[in-house]
Amino acid sequence: MPLDSYTITQGRDRAPARAMLKGIGFTDADLAKPIIGVANTWIETMPCNYNLRDLAVKVKEGIRAAGGTPMEFNTIAISDGVTMGTEGMKASLVSREVIADSIELVARGHMFDGIVALVACDKTIPGAAMALLRLDVPSVILYGGSILPGRHNGRDITIQDVFEAVGANAAGRMTDQELLEIENHACPGAGACGGQFTANTMATVMELIGLSPMGTAAVPQVDARKNDVSFRCGEIVMDAVRHNRRPRQIATRAAFVTAIAGVAATGGSTNAVLHLLAMAREAGVPLAIDDFQEICRRTPVLVDLKPGGRFVAVDVDKAGGWGVIAQRLVEGGYVDGSALTCTGRTFAAEAADARETPGQEVVRPLTKFLKPRGGMAILRGSLAPDGCVIKLAGHDRMQHRGPARVFDREEDAMSAVTAGRIKPGDVVIIRYEGPRGGPGMREMLGVTGAIVGEGLSESVALVTDGRFSGATHGFMVAHVVPEAFNGGPIAAVREGDSIAIDADAGTINLEVAPEVIRERLAAWTPPAPRYTSGVFAKYVALVASASEGAVTVAPTPR
Repeated sequence: MPLDSYTITQGRDRAPARAMLKGIGFTDADLAKPIIGVANTWIETMPCNYNLRDLAVKVKEGIRAAGGTPMEFNTIAISDGVTMGTEGMKASLVSREVIADSIELVARGHMFDGIVALVACDKTIPGAAMALLRLDVPSVILYGGSILPGRHNGRDITIQDVFEAVGANAAGRMTDQELLEIENHACPGAGACGGQFTANTMATVMELIGLSPMGTAAVPQVDARKNDVSFRCGEIVMDAVRHNRRPRQIATRAAFVTAIAGVAATGGSTNAVLHLLAMAREAGVPLAIDDFQEICRRTPVLVDLKPGGRFVAVDVDKAGGWGVIAQRLVEGGYVDGSALTCTGRTFAAEAADARETPGQEVVRPLTKFLKPRGGMAILRGSLAPDGCVIKLAGHDRMQHRGPARVFDREEDAMSAVTAGRIKPGDVVIIRYEGPRGGPGMREMLGVTGAIVGEGLSESVALVTDGRFSGATHGFMVAHVVPEAFNGGPIAAVREGDSIAIDADAGTINLEVAPEVIRERLAAWTPPAPRYTSGVFAKYVALVASASEGAVTVAPTPR
């Protein structure tokens, strides 16, 4: 069967194309082999993706050794950590769509026979997966790896500690000098944020769903073993090309259930809800937010990781890698071990190869779980008729009722928290930060970190139509749908209204008479769009709700 790339490289009429490719060193022998696109999200704006150029060299060596010809290309990345709390953070979720679109465009244009995507910071991982599922050519996702933890006063720290230190400093509970010391030590080198935050959550997802080879994600970015991991990914994609093993054969309904169970068991980021919904749409797999509720209810938290636990991401590697949690999920009957992975082997076979480090404490035995149900829940009610998500890992509270403190943008809420105007019992409402209202559905780590730093994490709730960082912990509710910009009930909340949240019952209610809510919304007018041109305006015109993964959807032809 002819290779797809032969359309570009073979035959008399393709002489001009070959001439151009020979101008950069490719030979006739190179062009007769399978052409493998190496999609790189390297960028110099963050530590997360900083070593990916070096890892791409090893991927290409593996491709060549296995009989292929690599062609590397780049796409973009936005650092959530660097842009957090600013207008720049609005670009983060939008970048997922740009990453997916750009990888798809280059691959369709150059008709690659296979793809290895190198990813790291949060949106590069689902963005690459979405593109590969659209294209459905033999593919592998390589996660660059976690950063090593920093050290401060004899303990491991991550970027989470810096955000929380800002709140502690504002509350007078930490000196300027100690804040500076934490800032200076939290990020000691290259790699993605070092807890079970969004990047490591989505890296876990890629191993468990089968798009990344088992045993690759947990290896830290600066570890010398990452070179061997990268070389192996080049070999694996060539095997996938030879056997015509495609992403949609791997990312089945059963594989998505496994991935969700992995997020639940690791206390992972609520962003996984958005990203898995978006990936399922590209794969043609039916998946809804209520599926997360069902799977999380039956899956215990088994991994003791920050932001709510004791350990950092590199401790997973020391414990034996994500294959250990894969073993637990198979042994407990929480997943279907027969699902195919990118190596051609089943999930159960890959999990069986993991070697658990004797005495490790990161991944708990099935009989000694941290919590009996997974680390998040889906809520519905008069405040969120179409759903929202609450993170349960890292705290024991399941109910909260209190007066609303209403803010129409993140910066105003942050100012109120750091000025000491938020009191125990309050429900902080941050609205007009949804996919369309933001636009871009900003994460709220600045605010949630400040609430923790102020000592309010056990007494305050926060509700938003925006998102949370994977580093967020506390009684926090996000992804409220319909969002305020679309006239959802969150737009009708007024200062002092009572908000009742019950994670056990799965409810979130604005305790105002239904007719009053209707009257308020009837008198409501949508705010003017914050952007009327450029990429944000395009995004607002095309983006779906958070309960649909905040994907961009082509307009229906007239």
